[in-house]
Amino acid sequence: MGRTVHFEIHVSDMERAKTFYGEVFGWSFQDWSDYAGMPYFGAVTGSDDEMGINGALMQRQGAEPQANQAVNGYISTMGVADYDATEAKILARGGKVAKAKHALPGMAWQGYYLDTEGNIFGIHQPDENAK
Repeated sequence: MGRTVHFEIHVSDMERAKTFYGEVFGWSFQDWSDYAGMPYFGAVTGSDDEMGINGALMQRQGAEPQANQAVNGYISTMGVADYDATEAKILARGGKVAKAKHALPGMAWQGYYLDTEGNIFGIHQPDENAK
């Protein structure tokens, strides 16, 4: 055991975050607030026959991350088929570049972004020709 089976993204504005992740990555959400006792929406990130995990957006319980502070948690990275198209969606929906697209030589294109809630996340497009 020890494999990651769920993630939680802490958000200040639940509707804004649901819109961002839904429009950028195509996630859908299920209201689990009654179970959690707070605003909490299960994030369905893909079909059960795809590799990956589901998670949730949960109401932030403290201060929002500040610009340029050290990461104080985990960073989730989402696999994408088209890096540039996904980046365009991120930026058009209020996200910001944290670390620009760069090659992981012989493996993939990788970059990091801030969501509308100030959280850092990554996107990763496999490409053995990346350099």
